[in-house]
Amino acid sequence: MDDTTMVGLLGRVTGTVGPGLVGEVIVRVRGGAEHFLAYAATGTERIERGTVVTVVEYLPPRTVYVSAVYGS
Repeated sequence: MDDTTMVGLLGRVTGTVGPGLVGEVIVRVRGGAEHFLAYAATGTERIERGTVVTVVEYLPPRTVYVSAVYGS
């Protein structure tokens, strides 16, 4: 999986993402759903469990930077 394939995918936060925290998101990819370690794209945003996010950066093999979508 390359950067361009992951960037723009939607996911859901399963472990709070925020400053000083390593969060977790689940993203539908490769015909299934996979968990990734997650950090806030802004570095200061706190994103609560259940929030829909978009992947803005992917660091192989299991880390993503995300941002909340839908004005969450």
